[in-house]
Amino acid sequence: MRWLIAVLVISLIASCGRSTSPVVYPTYTKNSWTYKRAKSKRCKYTYRVKGKTYCVRKNSKGFVQVGIASWYGPGFHGSRTASGEVYNMYRFTAAHKTLPLGTYVKVINLENGRSVIVKINDRGPFVPGRIIDLSYAAAKKLGMLKKGTAKVKIVALGKRVDHRYLSVSYAYGRFYIQIGAFKNKLNAYTFKWRIYRKYRLSVRVVRLRGYYRVLAGPVRSYKEAVAFKERLKRKGLKGSFIIRL
Repeated sequence: MRWLIAVLVISLIASCGRSTSPVVYPTYTKNSWTYKRAKSKRCKYTYRVKGKTYCVRKNSKGFVQVGIASWYGPGFHGSRTASGEVYNMYRFTAAHKTLPLGTYVKVINLENGRSVIVKINDRGPFVPGRIIDLSYAAAKKLGMLKKGTAKVKIVALGKRVDHRYLSVSYAYGRFYIQIGAFKNKLNAYTFKWRIYRKYRLSVRVVRLRGYYRVLAGPVRSYKEAVAFKERLKRKGLKGSFIIRL
């Protein structure tokens, strides 16, 4: 029974759901009984908590949900989340039962109209009737700290690739590495030709959001883009980031 106790961490927190029932935050490892491949094509994998099986979605595309949100704070601050990250109650994160870890969602408080964007990095809440557990910071921004719960709408934005949110198809497309951004068009093209002469890179200038952006690429997948970005970094082009056009 010792390994089973190690898998399930049972904690009580007054701010999370205002309930006397324990909230279970399991540990997820590939060798654990909580982590097994789903037979259903809809599931990336399944896990079990308190006798109930949960199906983790393969992607978050088109996901919208309305229900009751709660929050968790001091009792879990500094603890390890299901994603492996350390829970920081002052960051905009949340726990959800079925969305892929790393998904960003917009949470709208339907009681006062406030909204916040959070990253799903934990599992829960496992209190009946709750759809999401927000960090202290997120709950504060939504104005629900005192009440403890609120009716909310969740809209999945997808994974975040540097400064953009991408849905299910984020892994493939036309990815570029931004190596410079200028307000002045001439400066952008001067930089472009200097980079081309020095590194023989395929570089283009694109005007986006008020800036002339100097982009190297493209490559066809996010995985290739990460490797390309690292190669550029080794060449001395630091501070670059990935964008998708």
